[in-house]
Amino acid sequence: MISRAHRWTSAYSRLWSSVLFLLLAGARTLWPGHAQETPRQPVSLTVSAAADLTFAFQELGTLFERETGTRVVFNFGSSGQLAQQIEQGAPVDLFAAANVAFVDELERQGLILPDTKARYARGRITLWTRTESPLRFQRLEDVARPEVKRVAIANPQHAPYGIAAREALQAAGIWETVQPKLVLGENVRQTLMYAETGNVDVAIVALSLSVQTGGHWVLIPETSHQPIDQALAVIKGTPHEQEARQFAAFINGPTGRAVMRKYGFVLPGEEPVQ
Repeated sequence: MISRAHRWTSAYSRLWSSVLFLLLAGARTLWPGHAQETPRQPVSLTVSAAADLTFAFQELGTLFERETGTRVVFNFGSSGQLAQQIEQGAPVDLFAAANVAFVDELERQGLILPDTKARYARGRITLWTRTESPLRFQRLEDVARPEVKRVAIANPQHAPYGIAAREALQAAGIWETVQPKLVLGENVRQTLMYAETGNVDVAIVALSLSVQTGGHWVLIPETSHQPIDQALAVIKGTPHEQEARQFAAFINGPTGRAVMRKYGFVLPGEEPVQ
């Protein structure tokens, strides 16, 4: 017969074992080596990108999210205005400019991670008109014709494609003639919209936008303006540095290069960049 003392000792031992098990289970969640991993929340990456990248980057963002699970939110605009927003502390993870000079300036101010600065494309400009327009253009000099009343370009004060348009008009010797006809867009995407809606007769816009529209366009020789070399960089202090670096590499990787090429960009390595 089992004594009452033996039964009490056995019950006490089982109780203590249960308590010890619960204590160890709780401690396992506290010890650094045994911390339970909290499911990571999906990251939303904020990318400020030049307006000429609108179609190309929207496609790249979809592909990147599908591959990595990281969502990319874009803020498209003129490179100069986007750079100014970053200087003022806008919460941006990655900046893709249409001119390397804007990235260089942010680097001088210590606002980017220098090792992430990279050129990713060279842009081209075109003359663009609506399909239903009675006007047809074969060369840049045609915009000086009397029947052409309004010509849209991006604002050269802060838009690299506007700078290239001005340089091309000057090289053609028609800047003074065309200047009174000019309508300035805040960025190259808005400039195209002026022509799409019929508010201007013709627009000088990015090839990357022209190839995705139903209008007529003529490529402007790149010898008529300085190269539109485009660069990107990760913004210093971003809470999503790893993902920003990953997207930057994705743009310059095999998938990104294929997409960029489809939109008419000249890619690093395919042509010397001066």
